[in-house]
Amino acid sequence: MKDFYIENRKKFGDVMENGSMLVVFTGAAPVKRGAQFYDFVPQRNFLYMTGIVHPFIAFMMKKNEKGEVSSKLYLERYCDFTAKWEGATMLPEEAEEISGIDSFGYMDELEGHIAKAFVRERINHIYLDLENRSLSAPNTPDLDLAAKVREKFPVIKLTNAHPLFGGLRLVKTAYEVENIKKAAKVSGEGFYAFMTNVKAGMLEYELEAHWDYICKKNGMEKAFPTILASGGNATVLHYNDNNCAIADGDLVLVDFGAAHNWYSSDLSRTFPVNGKFTARQRELYDIVLGALKKVIDIAKPGLKFSELNETVKAYYREHLVRIGLIKGETDEALNAEIGKYYYHGVSHMLGLETHDIGAGSSYTSGELTLEPGMVITVEPGLYISEEKIGIRIEDDVLITAGGCEVLTKDIIREADDIEAYMAKR
Repeated sequence: MKDFYIENRKKFGDVMENGSMLVVFTGAAPVKRGAQFYDFVPQRNFLYMTGIVHPFIAFMMKKNEKGEVSSKLYLERYCDFTAKWEGATMLPEEAEEISGIDSFGYMDELEGHIAKAFVRERINHIYLDLENRSLSAPNTPDLDLAAKVREKFPVIKLTNAHPLFGGLRLVKTAYEVENIKKAAKVSGEGFYAFMTNVKAGMLEYELEAHWDYICKKNGMEKAFPTILASGGNATVLHYNDNNCAIADGDLVLVDFGAAHNWYSSDLSRTFPVNGKFTARQRELYDIVLGALKKVIDIAKPGLKFSELNETVKAYYREHLVRIGLIKGETDEALNAEIGKYYYHGVSHMLGLETHDIGAGSSYTSGELTLEPGMVITVEPGLYISEEKIGIRIEDDVLITAGGCEVLTKDIIREADDIEAYMAKR
């Protein structure tokens, strides 16, 4: 596995300028209250470069004026008290076994070594992961370091490495795809558990508990907080209170996924509590499923990412008019009507993060084109609050040289198949 991280470092080294360094921190679990902490999750770009899942570590990579690249890890010093209460810090030999890096320092030396590189080693450019989405968000170690560099070494060029990582992580290797496939398989097991165990009158979190068990049984974590929404709750995109009673006749929308080696799957399915769609539920469900199939049919290399969502809107313009849900004389008017019932995009990247990073602004602007090796979701939906009906169907899709491969193809989604499965419970 270490070869994967060695290759990732080589890829980043290739895009660095001569006379530069990269510093990335793994992060730490934030304080919840008192002596309690939230669960630690590694900063994904640090993980991408090292494979290490451990707090309070930094990674440095330097590329000298000759283009020679070196890597170094900065670890915590051993503390006997911490070892007894929380577990020992990572030892160099452990870190080397995982990452393939054989040069080490300690965290209390890091800033001194950075300054030395600026002053004595002709390093005049530093890359830091400066992703930040809010002025009020707590500072990361990367942002704190950027502020110090700006103050103490204003002539040093500072570059945000986040878009560079986004470009490198867009196309997945066979190892990464295999991790996503394994996570998707466990997610499929979860969907069958939902259909098998749902009962009218149970609380949403009671049904969610079956998924929690599936993850634990398979030694995986949940990739993100589960959305388990019954009835009108399903019209709220990111509903995750999961605490309402499930009523007979309702649809249940589940949006969930397992993570294997931190690679996410992301699956959505919608099914009837009593095992049988009503005529209206079936009508809407089949339209959403038709939109999903239409997008999968066109997904191939060279297609603009934005075309995926435009395809859904075109499909909805035809079929929602047919059933009388929307009316309008122009595509613009119809799209405005569609926006009342479908208010998210049909796709996002999938990988080390459930909403995986892309190549800078091209991902969100729609300029990005699909390439072999990209893994995306396809997840059309309809949300009709006045009828208390929310439907989303989502598959994970690998773009291939000839089109695409649905990684979740074995997880049933045809209405007839769902009804047949639930009838045999």
